[in-house]
Amino acid sequence: MKTILISGGGRGFGRVLAEQFSKKYNVVILVRDPEKAAQAAKEIGCDFVVADVKNYEQVERAVDLIISRYTSVDYLINNAGFWISGLLEENNPSQIKEVIDTSLTGTIFLTRAVLPYMKKARKGRVINVISQAGLYGRAERSVHHASKWAVTGFTKSLQVELAGSGVTVSGFYPGSMKTRQFIDTTLKKNPSRFMEFSDAARAVEFIVETPGDMNIPELGIKPAYY
Repeated sequence: MKTILISGGGRGFGRVLAEQFSKKYNVVILVRDPEKAAQAAKEIGCDFVVADVKNYEQVERAVDLIISRYTSVDYLINNAGFWISGLLEENNPSQIKEVIDTSLTGTIFLTRAVLPYMKKARKGRVINVISQAGLYGRAERSVHHASKWAVTGFTKSLQVELAGSGVTVSGFYPGSMKTRQFIDTTLKKNPSRFMEFSDAARAVEFIVETPGDMNIPELGIKPAYY
């Protein structure tokens, strides 16, 4: 059975992905809070490791632990992220750093830790959950969109770097989903503009189940409302 590692897999979209894939794969969620990680893994029926994606030493230890248990990471889904909005001059500097460190640096760190094992096996798939924010700009979202555009650049560059290695990299660009940030605001006004997690998860499953000798460089989905 193949192994899937999902960052931020304890809640939200990451948790839905874990629940979906746990039926057919060894699923390991990477969560920074030990108690929440253990509880989520128990409810989902999957394994877990504890690490903060912003801390490379923790990430490296977590990946090594997974390899010792399952011998490989066949699929890496970089899903962890942090979101803020508002005028740039009103954004808290510490929160700006949190966005960049989690969404961008965390994605790079976890990929760096997993990649040597995939390259050695000459197989593996990295899927970066980026969102449509990595494709366009929007007022009062400058920091969030900057982090996502950076992950888009990382994804596209890594695709070129890994060509011929047996390891593929995909960028997943979902439109707005029913996340905690929108439940009490925009969602109530325009429910048709937001996708269910389960619908987006099926698109990720399509990427995962694409034959290993093929790649989907990018996949974008959004509600038919747009």
